[in-house]
Amino acid sequence: MSRVTKPVAIPAGIEISQNGQVISVKGSKGQLQMNLHSGVTLTVEDGSASFAPINENEKGSQAITGTMKSIVTNMMTGVSTGFEKKLSLVGVGYRAKAQGNKVDLSLGFSHPVVHELPEGITAETPSQTEIIIRGIDKQQVGQVAADIRAYRPPEPYKGKGVRYADEHVVRKEAKKK
Repeated sequence: MSRVTKPVAIPAGIEISQNGQVISVKGSKGQLQMNLHSGVTLTVEDGSASFAPINENEKGSQAITGTMKSIVTNMMTGVSTGFEKKLSLVGVGYRAKAQGNKVDLSLGFSHPVVHELPEGITAETPSQTEIIIRGIDKQQVGQVAADIRAYRPPEPYKGKGVRYADEHVVRKEAKKK
């Protein structure tokens, strides 16, 4: 049996329902929905979910089946525990402040940058140089973190900018005369 078609255990407190091609995952933190790919079938029974390609001979059917399995597994994790990304600001005068559904950023520009957060995403600033982004949708949390990082990505000479907390920035040596 391939790992792609191996059933996924559904944790306690999580409900998975299917209405046609729409999959709904409900847990303690909320509910997520997704459209299942037309080349994949989902079977939910006895506390486990099984994914199988409709036509195994079709090119890419195993790949899309594995992708759908991974997305639904991430949905189950999101509605039970949630996801978070940590960003850190490195640079003199670089600071962040979370206010409701906005994050105010001072990144060395002549103007402040205000980033609006989508619904379902929260931001927290434990210190002026740290941002924690939380939500139940893994893709959305990662996209918001990438959008904030894109305002001022870390540069290789001084290392200034917005970076992920676990990101290592390779530093370059300055030009010699």
